[in-house]
Formats: sequence, structure tokens, C-alpha cells
Amino acid sequence: MLLLDVTIVTVALPDIQHELSASFTEVQWVIDAYSLTLAALLLVSGSLADRFGLRKVFTIGLAVFTGGSALCAGALDPTMLVISRAVQGIGGAILFATSLALLAVNFHGKARGIAFGVWGAVTGVATSLGPVLGGALTTGVSWRAIFWINIPIGVIAIVATLRYLSETKSPHAARPDWAGAATFTAGLVALVYGLIRAGQEGWTDGAVLGCFAAAVVLLVAFVVVERRVAHPMFDLSLLRIPTFLGGSIAAFAMNGSLFAMFLYIVIYLQNGLGYSAFETGVRMLLVSGMTLVAATIAGRASAHLSTKWLIGPGLALVAVGMFLMLGLDAGSDWTHFIAGFLVAGLGAGLVNPPLASTAIGVVAPQRSGMASGINNTCRQVGIAVGTAVYGTIFATSMRDALEGAGEAGRGAELAGAVQHGSVDAIVGSAPPEQQESLAHELLGGFATSMDDLLLTGGIVALVGAVLAFVLIRARDFVQS
Repeated sequence: MLLLDVTIVTVALPDIQHELSASFTEVQWVIDAYSLTLAALLLVSGSLADRFGLRKVFTIGLAVFTGGSALCAGALDPTMLVISRAVQGIGGAILFATSLALLAVNFHGKARGIAFGVWGAVTGVATSLGPVLGGALTTGVSWRAIFWINIPIGVIAIVATLRYLSETKSPHAARPDWAGAATFTAGLVALVYGLIRAGQEGWTDGAVLGCFAAAVVLLVAFVVVERRVAHPMFDLSLLRIPTFLGGSIAAFAMNGSLFAMFLYIVIYLQNGLGYSAFETGVRMLLVSGMTLVAATIAGRASAHLSTKWLIGPGLALVAVGMFLMLGLDAGSDWTHFIAGFLVAGLGAGLVNPPLASTAIGVVAPQRSGMASGINNTCRQVGIAVGTAVYGTIFATSMRDALEGAGEAGRGAELAGAVQHGSVDAIVGSAPPEQQESLAHELLGGFATSMDDLLLTGGIVALVGAVLAFVLIRARDFVQS
């Protein structure tokens, strides 16, 4: 349900934008509200589960996520949807922090291996089928259906949890690190808000600079808090382990490159090339399907290869895939993406399975929960920051590309039309003799902006690949 929600929502965003008359900024927040709350609360959720009971906290997480889904489905305006997505993110953080731990304490021996195998299989299938299912529900029913579908699943999961899983809590659990959670959350929100606002107001805007200053102060305060509290939610000493640092950077780079780029590829396919949500989902299956196949291969190869030789080459392939998508122009069709989709999907499949083992394999077993949580947090921060940065680049590049399009001085207006998904309306309002040339210029500006994003994402993945090669070392792994 969690991973399905990550991929299923992206395909529906253009329809959400049209129905709710959402701005481009609000569309970005639909993604980032979820990613930010999930990233910010994931680590502290593990402490809550240890203190109050895994089953109890997991059940609360299910209820919050399910309730958030119902609020999303009933949202009447963009603000309500963004707030509801944040509620979903709170529930998601709790579920991410507790799901595998629940399996570990309720299954033993061979049954535990089967349980983890089923969990992994469901995760892979959900991630792969999300775009197609989201497209089918959006095109065939409504974008609201992608949230309604979570409700029966959530109710069934709550009943099954209460009936079949036993409670467990740690008698010596530490107090949750609320000061760390507060400063980390506030710092991330300030950073992402500043990045998103910069796309509309420019980098020198007073509010943008204020957000960046606040982010620096708050994140420095977070570091100070984590160094002083007795039981930090983020043990900064883990970053002194090269392999752990390399794995964390790789997690950020993976999600901050390809996965954050999915939103803009979807917008291009639907608003630029005119495909429906379902048609877009089918085309995105090339990426997700290849990722699933490659992940299966990587899972088997990890028994014989160092994670360095999966994560490094995997991120390099993601970079190559994104570079292969470059060269878009006004005449490009979706087939331009095929080679890049396949190569990037192959790379993503090689990276994802060993990331978790890289995080927990270099620490003692009693610290594996925190290590895994930090790795997942880096993933979500990658999506949140990547989505915001790409949005700013997209908006700026679009304005520059369309500066001379249409009537003089209408570059910003035309760029706004593309961002808001109203290309057809603005082309239709032009004199008949100008419509074809204007549509060509708008699509050309769209393509130019996409090229800038793909280049940026490819560089992020490439830097992540290099750092993974340099930092990840076999000798850092704890011998079991």
C-alpha cells in the first residue's frame, strides 16, 4: 500500500492539477508533503514503537495512513490535498519504521525467510504496477480512486494486525528524540519551501533567502542536538563509516535523480504529448518493469558480489539512461524515451536491493533499525529535494525558452500556461494562423526544459555512482 502510493499518485497528477485548478507549485507540494513528513518522522517512529509497542504503533500508522487517504480522496482544493498528503506521510513514516520489525518478531526460522520473501515480492510488484494501476483508475474512474483504493486495504490490514500479530515492546526503550525530530523537520521544510518558491520568485527573493537561512540554522541546531542527547534518533557517528556514508549518498542520489524526475516525465507525456493517464502508465511500465527484473538479478548477485559493484554501476546506468533521454525537441514522440527508460530502469534495479544491506551490514545488530531508518530517510529527502530543485529549473528554463514565443513580452505567461497544463487553452486563444507555430514553440520550450532536468538528474546519479565506488568498502561490513 505504501509503495503503491508512491508510484500511483505521480501518474494522476496532471488530472489532479486540471480538476482542482492547482498551480505548478501546489503540484510539487502534493509530492513533497508526503515525502517530507515521511522523511522527518521515520526515525522517531521507530523509537515510539519500541516504547509503546510495535503492534500498537503499527496499527495507529495504518489508521492514520488510511484516514489520510480518505481525506485525499475527498479533497476539494489543492491546499486540502497537500495537507491530506502530509497526513498520509505521517502514517507512512510509522509503517515504514515498523513493518519489517513486526515480521522479524512474529516469524522465526524458515517462516521468517518466507515472510521477508513475500514482503519483498509484494514490494516489487506494487512498485512496478503502480503507474499502470494509477493510470487505469485515473482514466477509467477518477484520480480520487487512487486514494479510495487504500481504504479497504487499510481496514483489512488493521483487522489482520490485531488478530494475528502479537504485541512486543522494549522494557528499556529510550525516550523519543523530539528535539531532533522538530529541528530536522523544520529545517527540511524551510529548505524545500525555499527551493520551490525560487522557481517562481527567483533566487534573490527575500523570502527565498530567508528560508535558506532558516534551513541552515535549523539543520545546524539538529546536528548540535544529536551530538548532545543521550539517545539521538540519528547517530552522526555512523557517517564516519565510509560505507555507511556512501550508501546514504547513493540512496539520496538514486531517489533524487530518476525517481524525482518521474513527476516531470509524466507531465511531459500528458500535458506535452497529450497521452492519457493510463497511456502514460503503460509507457512508464518500461522503467518499473525493468527495475523489477533487474532487482531480482541483483538480489541473487549480492550473494557473490560486493554491494559496491552493484550500487556504483547501477547509478552509472541510471545516469547513462537519463543522458540517453536528452535531445528532445518539438517533434519528439514518446519513443524517444525507450532506450533511456530501459537503461535507467536496469540501473535502478541494481541499486535498490543492496542499499538496505549496505546500511545495516556495517553496524552491530542492535543498531540496524536506526541504520535502516537513516537510509530510508535519505531516500525520501532525495525525492523531496529533487522534486523541488527540478521544479525550479523547469520553471526558469521554460521562461527563458519561451521568451520570444508568441507576442512580445508573453514569455512568462506562456511558460505559466505550460506549467499549469493549459497549453491547449492558450493555443486555442491565439489567431488561427498563429496556432500551429505557437503550439510548436510551446512544445519546443517544454522539450528544452526537460533536457535541462534530464541533464541535471544524470549528473546527480553520476556523482552518486563515483562516490559509491570511492566510499563503499568490503572491510567495513560487520562479520556475522
